[in-house]
Amino acid sequence: MKIVVGITGASGVQYGVAALRLLVDTDVESHVIVTGGARRVLDAETDLTPAEVEDIADVAHSPTNVGASVASGSFDFDGMLVCPCSMKTLGYVANGIAEGLVPRVADVCLKEERRLVLVTRESPMARTHLENALEARKAGAVVAPASPGFYTRPDTVDEVVEVFAAKLLDGFGVETDAMERWTG
Repeated sequence: MKIVVGITGASGVQYGVAALRLLVDTDVESHVIVTGGARRVLDAETDLTPAEVEDIADVAHSPTNVGASVASGSFDFDGMLVCPCSMKTLGYVANGIAEGLVPRVADVCLKEERRLVLVTRESPMARTHLENALEARKAGAVVAPASPGFYTRPDTVDEVVEVFAAKLLDGFGVETDAMERWTG
């Protein structure tokens, strides 16, 4: 299995990083795209450099390289997780604007009917954000706002982030030790 993780310029880059870290101990080949906006958010919200995030993945792609392997429908990959997904990226995806590598790969997922999960982080959402989310869903994307659950009774923010990232990967059929299922 191959999964592309796009990390865009919205607060919550920790979710995308957690997903990449969870993929390390699996048989999944991970590809990452860290956008320019994400690079600024990484600097503001974490102690990680973009290079450190890219090193977690098996393959890193430049966000401006629309000629990258993952930009083609002929490249064999299973889907994409955009985590977090900025409202700009959501708007591009919802309207079929393949500007940059993340929206291009998302477009490939939609046209090839591959799994595409957009983890939106904006709150509250403007009407345009909601309309774009609906259009992305109509096109075949899963819109998964960053709304982690607390039924696991986490002790730290890192646990909250990791369990939510595990839940996102579970939607791709990726089993991780961090995934805790509700048993009633």
